[in-house]
Amino acid sequence: MNDVCVAQVSRFPSNPVIRSYAAVGDSFTEGVGDPGPGGGYVGWADRLAVLLADRLPEHTFRYANLAVRGKLLDQIVAGQVARAKELAPDLVTFAAGGNDMLRPGADPDDAAERFERAVADLRDSVGTVMVTTGFDTRDTPVLRRLRGKIATYNEHVRAVADRYGCPVLDLWSLKTIQDRRAWDTDRLHLSAEGHTRVALRAGLVLGLEVPADPDQPWPPLPPRGTLEERRDDITWAREYLVPWIGRRLRGESSGDHVVAKRPDLLPL
Repeated sequence: MNDVCVAQVSRFPSNPVIRSYAAVGDSFTEGVGDPGPGGGYVGWADRLAVLLADRLPEHTFRYANLAVRGKLLDQIVAGQVARAKELAPDLVTFAAGGNDMLRPGADPDDAAERFERAVADLRDSVGTVMVTTGFDTRDTPVLRRLRGKIATYNEHVRAVADRYGCPVLDLWSLKTIQDRRAWDTDRLHLSAEGHTRVALRAGLVLGLEVPADPDQPWPPLPPRGTLEERRDDITWAREYLVPWIGRRLRGESSGDHVVAKRPDLLPL
């Protein structure tokens, strides 16, 4: 992406100083798909933390990433939201409910009520709470069937944000992450470039000057034949989607043995 500053559009024009940040969520916030040093992950939340830290004197910004892959909304609330309240940072990003919506029989209305209780709880203990919508699954085989459920949940998230004065990181409207290059091989997690674009959008929502435009179009791709696309879809479903669905149906979580990568507010 070009190294330019884009025009800012934020619901928080006062651009308050944020000196501490805790990220709460699942694999999306943990950064899965964006490899980092030592076999770990970077991800959009870490990248947003750097944007925030760059506005302050060195080593004065504090950051904790509490996210754990595979966690459901209630698990995130019980473990991570409770910890975020203890840390009481200036900013919490709260991305939860996506894994719930992908489970058979999930009720977006019921999940939204639990989500709202968590937001209300957080707002009493921390500064700003940024909430996150789900992705548009229109172009994802199989998962496109869940598009209506995800859209319903997103509307609830936006309504909760309005009631509690929360900024919204709207992933549904970020059209550039619908490009397949924004996604890792498994198509279930963002690539490094996808995470970067989300971090840039989050910065804009908070009123930051960012180094590039998250909506900048991708370079054109060479056309692919329909048969090639179908073969890719079948291979993806066999290697990634079917095992993932199987784990969810069995109630298994890939995050059962994963701990938060940065569980305390530490200098960045």
